Amino acid sequence: MLDTLQKSLEISPVIKKNNYYYFINPITDGIPSVEPELLQEIANHIVENTKMNVDKIVSIEAMGIPIATSLSLKSGVPLSIIRKRKYGLNGEIAVSQSTGYSKGQLYINGIESGDRILIVDDVVSTGGTLQSVIKALIDAGSIIDEVVVIVERGEGVSKLKEMNIPVKSLIKINVDEKGVSIREVNGGKQ
Repeated sequence: MLDTLQKSLEISPVIKKNNYYYFINPITDGIPSVEPELLQEIANHIVENTKMNVDKIVSIEAMGIPIATSLSLKSGVPLSIIRKRKYGLNGEIAVSQSTGYSKGQLYINGIESGDRILIVDDVVSTGGTLQSVIKALIDAGSIIDEVVVIVERGEGVSKLKEMNIPVKSLIKINVDEKGVSIREVNGGKQ
């Protein structure tokens, strides 16, 4: 189950910046390159294990885009991308977000009140970005059907679940000076 994703994570280089270990992976960084087999495996897994009774798939720029695009193509559900750039369109929603390592603005367009939403994101560590996005989408009248996170690291998913939002992660990892270790794959402990 998710063998290609597991292998890609197990061989991910790890770098340390400011006492934090970052893993470098095609799904979370686009480095070295994102292979079609990896995207297909993830999209197939999500479609097979997620209620796809939604109006839109929503993802956050940047690395959620390849995953969400693959999922949109596989499922036929339209995709809306939350961008880091302001466009100034009618109905645009500005979202202030803060994580353990960055702060900034995000901009939501193309979402209507009453839309049933599936949010897809590449990795969650602190959960700060997704918490802000979820709150903004709910305030705009959207219904968050589910959140699917490809890689779970840290306590971010727990914080999202405290918001009473259904959250699934495909794979849970730990990262330290030795590298990436897989804790759990879609509910099956390693």
